[in-house]
Amino acid sequence: MSWADLFERARAHETDTEAVRQALEDRRDGDPASDGNGDDTAADATAETVETTVPDDPRPARVVADADVLAADLLVGGPAREALDHLRGHSWTALVASDPLLADAAAVVERLATPALAVDWRSRVVDLRVPVAHPPGDHPALASALHGGAMHVLTFEERLQSAGANAAVRAHVETSIKSPDAFARLFDPESLYGAVEDGDYPGPDRDPRA
Repeated sequence: MSWADLFERARAHETDTEAVRQALEDRRDGDPASDGNGDDTAADATAETVETTVPDDPRPARVVADADVLAADLLVGGPAREALDHLRGHSWTALVASDPLLADAAAVVERLATPALAVDWRSRVVDLRVPVAHPPGDHPALASALHGGAMHVLTFEERLQSAGANAAVRAHVETSIKSPDAFARLFDPESLYGAVEDGDYPGPDRDPRA
């Protein structure tokens, strides 16, 4: 199933970013399955065995999208989709995500749309993401960045975007927490390509809707 197909199906389930944020908050505050080990339909998809490590060299082309951004990409569009389109359109970038992070996003999609859409979304996103493992109970997005060497974390959670939160996170990993809108505005593929690859920037090399 293509991203275009998923986005078309999601149009039948009108929602907004605030509803996505609330659904994620409810799951993480009150659902013991939020660590990805539960048996909810959407979370029971694919699990990969990945060694838990902390890389020495965070990479500027590695990005983590928190579960609210992942779900909003599918269900809302807007800045979340614009930000993730940059990753879908460039093969040399990476969306880093643990299984617990995907489980949170899939649970939000299941709650606001349907279990079938959540399962199909997760089947598609696992082909895009770089898998990473982290200890149970860690914040799925921040831990994915730490153990996956990602220098960007995208979230709609304003508390995580604060200067204090950014400083606290940088004590453990060289990453910047920002909104999808800020990432989409600041993303400069030509400059970033020069920092991570050899040669001239070739332009987008993947169809973000495939």
